[in-house]
Amino acid sequence: MEPPQATPEPTLRDDVPLVPARMVNEYVYCKRLAYLMWGQAEWTDTADTAEGRYVHRRADRPGAPLPAPEALDAGYRLVVSRSVTLSSEELGLVAKIDIAEIRDGGVTVVDYKRGKRPHGTVDVWEPEKVQLCLQALLLEAHGYTVHGGMIWFAESRERVGVSFDHDLRARSLEALSGLRRLVAEGTIPPPLVDSPKCPRCALVSVCLPDEVNCLGHPGADGGEPVSPRPIAIPIDESFPLVIQSPLARVGKDGDRLRISEEDGPDTFARLIDISDVALFGTVNLTSPALTTLMDRGVPVTFHTHGGWFYGMASGLGHRNVEVRTAQYAMSFDQARCLAFARSLVAAKIHNQRTMVRRNWRADEAARGEVMGRMAVAARRARRAQDGAALLGLEGDGASAYFRAFASLLHPPPRGTRLGHAAAFPPEGEAVPEAPEGEAVEPAMRLPFQFDKRNRRPPLDPVNAMLSLGYAMLTRHFTVALASVGLDPFRGFFHTSRYGRPALALDLMEPFRPIIADSVVLTLVNTGEIRPSDFISGATGTALTASGRRRFIEAFDRRLGQQAAHPLFTYHLSLRRLILVQARLLTRFLLGELAAYPHYLPR
Repeated sequence: MEPPQATPEPTLRDDVPLVPARMVNEYVYCKRLAYLMWGQAEWTDTADTAEGRYVHRRADRPGAPLPAPEALDAGYRLVVSRSVTLSSEELGLVAKIDIAEIRDGGVTVVDYKRGKRPHGTVDVWEPEKVQLCLQALLLEAHGYTVHGGMIWFAESRERVGVSFDHDLRARSLEALSGLRRLVAEGTIPPPLVDSPKCPRCALVSVCLPDEVNCLGHPGADGGEPVSPRPIAIPIDESFPLVIQSPLARVGKDGDRLRISEEDGPDTFARLIDISDVALFGTVNLTSPALTTLMDRGVPVTFHTHGGWFYGMASGLGHRNVEVRTAQYAMSFDQARCLAFARSLVAAKIHNQRTMVRRNWRADEAARGEVMGRMAVAARRARRAQDGAALLGLEGDGASAYFRAFASLLHPPPRGTRLGHAAAFPPEGEAVPEAPEGEAVEPAMRLPFQFDKRNRRPPLDPVNAMLSLGYAMLTRHFTVALASVGLDPFRGFFHTSRYGRPALALDLMEPFRPIIADSVVLTLVNTGEIRPSDFISGATGTALTASGRRRFIEAFDRRLGQQAAHPLFTYHLSLRRLILVQARLLTRFLLGELAAYPHYLPR
């Protein structure tokens, strides 16, 4: 039987890569998944994908070379060729065949799959049939006779036969053409609605199907938006590694990093547990360690001794050119940038008002006056006519907020065990007192005072902590934005200039009060940080090494704190929330969301 001809459109150009048969499998399974993987080069590893690689370990071992088709005859002995890569310019297709069994003058193609054989109305799912059929078509395009195909299910250890009839061949070629047209059109398909396919999908945290539907997307079947399931929010399994010892040396030791110090024992950190590495001061990082981190996609950020963030090293970076193209296009559109900046400034002032409402410790009448002034600034920010007016309104809101910041500070009273109070106590809960008869530290002679925001350099302990908190927040947003394919240095509100992560500064604005300011308030109000943790001089005020360590620990605890998302209702850590917001920005830039949804806790 003659195989049907491939659909000739769209015309293949020399610069268009061949479509992998595996991507056609994803297209049949979920068009949006195929577009994300093939059109936008998105990928994340999961336990299922790792298991799939393990299942393929035998098929990936080199076997006997595939004999030329003219060398085969009916009496040809059995030959098993593994990991055979074939391509066809005519079909516009490439595939790696797991197993090609040569017998009786023809080839049987075998594909490995993790999991069990399906039972019921089908023996093999349609995506697997299509992928196997495309591999057979490639063999035929190279002159081989194909006897049939087999799917090997590793978990149930079963082989299931697949017959390449005329109908399957036609469906396979139509799917190949459909994927090519989808990518050529450049429009991402809508997400599935409440689909059982989504929870175990490797790209669910990239796709955000429920979140996009919840924010107004009609969904693939035209149904009503659904409340998001927390399927895109995996448990935090890796965490930042922060090294601030000035003479530390970081090297590679197998699947671990070894941190060596002159005056202490070596410390080890498993690579699998590290999300990113932050180096403070003159820490020495060896080339093998840096190469390994780059290969694993773990970014390394560099900071001054005082915590100022000034650079990042990573691998080749994210391959999603489409999202960066959309980002650059918007950055040159003044009207869209102004609209984005309006909502950004309004969101920042909203969250500053939230901090004032939650933490006010002075006269209630004064709080009402501050809240009113900030509400006016937020309302006017949403209607600002240009960037200059918006900057002025942002300044009004910041002025009112930082003028009231001293009223949010309340060091523990005399008799409180400093540094003993639990971090981030619930609102309204008293700081615990020392048990009777236990020695306590004397109360602070002078409370932490704050008159106004100053920086470069900060002149008092509170400003020193605020500056360090903002620098660390900049690092986290820079890493998150780079990890989703965005350029952290091209922003919409902050001016882009050399060495300035403008987009990270943009996106972190509403998070300054919620994360950085919250850490400062907690450290002061629980007594976890003390005046002795600071050094003041002609160049300003800075934290000591021990004080900076406590600040970094508190900052990390804050990022690990669970919060209820005000839009999606599920709970997630603030660390994960930063990544979700970066992903939502990509969905907004690519036109799936009408507006970028800011995080506005109540």
